[in-house]
Amino acid sequence: MAPVVLALLPLHGQIVTADALHCQPALCRQIQAAGADYLIIVKENQPQLYADIALLFAQPPPGEHFATIRRADRHGDRTEVRQLWASAALTGYLTWPGVAQVCKVERVVQRKGCRTQEVRYAITSLATASAARLLHLVRGHWGIENRLHYVRDVTFGEDASRIRTRSAPQVMAALRNAVLGLLRQHGWENIAAALRHYAWQPTAALRLLGLIP
Repeated sequence: MAPVVLALLPLHGQIVTADALHCQPALCRQIQAAGADYLIIVKENQPQLYADIALLFAQPPPGEHFATIRRADRHGDRTEVRQLWASAALTGYLTWPGVAQVCKVERVVQRKGCRTQEVRYAITSLATASAARLLHLVRGHWGIENRLHYVRDVTFGEDASRIRTRSAPQVMAALRNAVLGLLRQHGWENIAAALRHYAWQPTAALRLLGLIP
């Protein structure tokens, strides 16, 4: 579903950010062929890529110096510290299409005496982007991802879904994302209200999809 959606969008000159579900070589090729760049989260669904990036930051080669940036924010009783390390050391080693830099991002949140730590890795085709620019892109993606996951889990009940066979979960996740994107594009902020609206007015839903005038 993601390749189909991207094919419909004017991507030239844009930067596409995506979560690990879309960390696929074919998708990266498609993004670059459209004249865009990518920044994509890497998790264990790409085990070799994940292991190579993790090893680089855990055991950097002699003389390797990472570009790095650190940002701290405080909101009430919640403190969040984000740090990013970036490197082009794997550019000639990885066979991944278009990859120019790899990143390690650490986020530490402290609230009411509780401390949580999260580490993620990412790849990007942005060869000259600074560590500050990359952290800005990752932070923006996190904000979108958190907003998206809340709606998917709470409004769409994704966690309760019993669809677990083969590629069906990925297909359904892509469909949910497409629906959310379509509703946001048409100005809906309250997705639950939007679903009720179109459930009560199926003609409006068909018109939204462009199936009727």
